[in-house]
Amino acid sequence: MAKTKTTFFCQNCGAQSPKWLGKCPACGEWNTYVEEIVQKEESGKGSWKTPSAGMKKASVPKKIHEVNYEEQARWITEDPELDRVLGGGIVPGSLVLIGGEPGIGKSTLMLQIALMLTGKTVLYVSGEESESQIKMRADRMEANNPLCYVLSETNTQQIFQQIEALKPDFLIIDSIQTLTSQFVESAAGSVSQVRECTAELMKFAKETGTPTFLIGHITKDGSIAGPKVLEHMVDTVLQFEGDRHLTYRILRTSKNRFGSTHELGIYEMRAEGLRTVSNPSEILLTQREEVLNGVAIGAMMEGNRPLLIEIQSLVSPATYGTPQRSSTGHDAKRLNMLLAVLEKRGGMRLGQQDVFLNVAGGLRVDDPGLDLAVCASLISSYEDTPVSEEICFAGEVGLGGEIRAVNRIESRISEAEKLGFKKILVSKYAVKGLDLSKYKIEVMAVSKLEEVYQRIF
Repeated sequence: MAKTKTTFFCQNCGAQSPKWLGKCPACGEWNTYVEEIVQKEESGKGSWKTPSAGMKKASVPKKIHEVNYEEQARWITEDPELDRVLGGGIVPGSLVLIGGEPGIGKSTLMLQIALMLTGKTVLYVSGEESESQIKMRADRMEANNPLCYVLSETNTQQIFQQIEALKPDFLIIDSIQTLTSQFVESAAGSVSQVRECTAELMKFAKETGTPTFLIGHITKDGSIAGPKVLEHMVDTVLQFEGDRHLTYRILRTSKNRFGSTHELGIYEMRAEGLRTVSNPSEILLTQREEVLNGVAIGAMMEGNRPLLIEIQSLVSPATYGTPQRSSTGHDAKRLNMLLAVLEKRGGMRLGQQDVFLNVAGGLRVDDPGLDLAVCASLISSYEDTPVSEEICFAGEVGLGGEIRAVNRIESRISEAEKLGFKKILVSKYAVKGLDLSKYKIEVMAVSKLEEVYQRIF
């Protein structure tokens, strides 16, 4: 009887070791090595049409200009937000991984896409739900695809048998952590199982040209569960984010071999499914009846999409000794830097003040072009004087108190004009060579924080 072979895998990065290690030499994490049973695949027995031994044609190098390349037409779906995030539609033969917190709506989004692809044969494989549970969710949605098939199965060999019989145009796996391959004897969700199952699905997608979407679980720190090599293997990695207690969800790209990695799609969760939000600036701006202090509107860029978002701040005297610094949706270190600039260059006494900053709408932002809006919001709350609701901001603040130029300033100005703002404050270095006469909105160029204070207060 053959001896059972075991190997230790790092649950964080997927590194392999013949013995247990306390600290992973690859990623530096402690106590992440777990023993798993491994078994080599028998020759000639593959999971997806593996050619028998000796039949595979060896690859030979080619000159790059001799490589034949044909532009493949993308699939345009009825979901413009997904098309934008993917770079213009679904690429045939692509392998896409979508991750997100439990209950955020990953399965709902994928089922909705499956029902929208009318005229395409879609196979929705679920290892977490039964067919009746999926049917209950599908009944709530408005879309209907008569060629959408549902399969509740976790064994990859059984799944590939059904794929060969059905020959679907589109495949969805929910989720990759529930699948098991008979060629690996470890438990479902382990490093070796996730890697093997993903490799089989990648081979299927590339050889048949079938777009395949994988739903992935995430860990407590927000990264996709399983080995890091999982994200390297797939073509596109999407993150589905949002607060489960709010109605809006954000789909953003962290890797895309077929387009930009800075695109963003916004959805609204409803009883009948996810509704695409075509103009997110309107939902990110609070409809308030009176002008409040501590509120400023900033123009940011998320990929090619301009967004106007509301920055809210509260500055009040510290009552418990050490002042608090709290930010929601904004980088806390950047907030501390802007507070130091306001204290040093603006003369504001913020050392004994509690500071709370919030980005309305549940967004997480990292665009430096919002620095000017954050500073205006902090000054407004500190001086207890509201900023006019007709003014918005787009500029980066340097350590010397100077206002620096930001990219795509024309798109930011146009978005502010479209939403009815009368004035926008930008860096004077951003308007050089810019024809301001074509805008109805007044573009106010400033170079220092002192000028900002004089213009708006």
